[in-house]
Amino acid sequence: MLTQIINGHILTPQGWLKDGSVLISDGKILEVTNSDLAVIGAKVIDAKGMYIVPGFISMHAHGGGGHDFTEGTHEAFQQAVLAHLKHGATSIFPTLSSTSFENIKKAVHTCEELMKTPQSTIQGLHIEGPYLNKKMAGPQWEEFLKDPDPNEYIPLLESTQCIKRWDISPELPGAHDFARYTHARGILTAITHTEAEYPEIKAAFEAGFTHAAHFYNAMPGFHKRREYKYEGTVESVYLTDGMSVEVIADGIHLPATILKLVYKLKGVEQTCLVTDALKYAAYDGEPIVDPKYIIENGVCKLADHSALAGSLATMDTLVQTMVKKAAIPLADAVRMASETPAKLIGIDTHKGTLQKGKDADIVILDKDINIRCVFSNGEIVEGINTLIH
Repeated sequence: MLTQIINGHILTPQGWLKDGSVLISDGKILEVTNSDLAVIGAKVIDAKGMYIVPGFISMHAHGGGGHDFTEGTHEAFQQAVLAHLKHGATSIFPTLSSTSFENIKKAVHTCEELMKTPQSTIQGLHIEGPYLNKKMAGPQWEEFLKDPDPNEYIPLLESTQCIKRWDISPELPGAHDFARYTHARGILTAITHTEAEYPEIKAAFEAGFTHAAHFYNAMPGFHKRREYKYEGTVESVYLTDGMSVEVIADGIHLPATILKLVYKLKGVEQTCLVTDALKYAAYDGEPIVDPKYIIENGVCKLADHSALAGSLATMDTLVQTMVKKAAIPLADAVRMASETPAKLIGIDTHKGTLQKGKDADIVILDKDINIRCVFSNGEIVEGINTLIH
């Protein structure tokens, strides 16, 4: 069955195509054109006046729908992925917070199996920790934190191809050797939970740390020690050309002014939007009781109020925040949620933009930037039937 989406404003790599059409079949995009198409037997979806954009790439989310990816089970992965898919995340890299290597191996096995399923939303696994600076990581993972150990990570990475990203603190002993190894394997290697200053960030970048996880969060900015002032990790990342960043654009982890600053200084092609979502995101079930966390003012915090623990956001929320609160053009906000992460994590050959031959991962947004329909590999997973004729 062919599906024709007509009369929508289509975001292409060249910009907006007003009142165009996207033709899809067998999960692929057959054509993107500025003319109305008439295809016999096609299903027509009239998105006139709405925005047709690429599906979002969620490259940092710990869970959703009541489940955490560190549970490592098929059910946890599937339920959390589905929760984010309904909010436009047509590709996702499940994120493991710091945990034991036994749990990591269990999650790897689950991820590998689910990636083999036809047209899987899961594109790979993302690990955060357990190689983290204890002073910057908070108490929630303390029992697992350690320095990089090649006797652990090398055998793991040689046993699987599903790990696509790994975040650690670059100042730890052995961190640069870790980055040289992971970078050589094509794994996106990011700094996180760090207090590194410019010389350390410069050296880390040269070793293979090319990305900064949840920029501004869990890292210092400009600061003072005794009578002297020093650049922080934030300023060091800004000064490191080629180091990409991601921001938790839920409007709570960072104010709109900082989101605008990141956009201005790093630019669309070096900035990704991420949720850093916990299992409480996109969850409507019974309240989850967890002594480590509290939910307050639309965000998840450590129970002692010492720090934010993660967001409740979904990918559509990030785009809305960038447009409505940070005054970023919709096209740029969408690119930071789709095209840029697809390129940085290496799936842009088939994801991230609406182009002929790519996977038919499509999101339809109304004028208020609310999701009206989500296509994953050409199949409608969320949507309003009134659009279909």
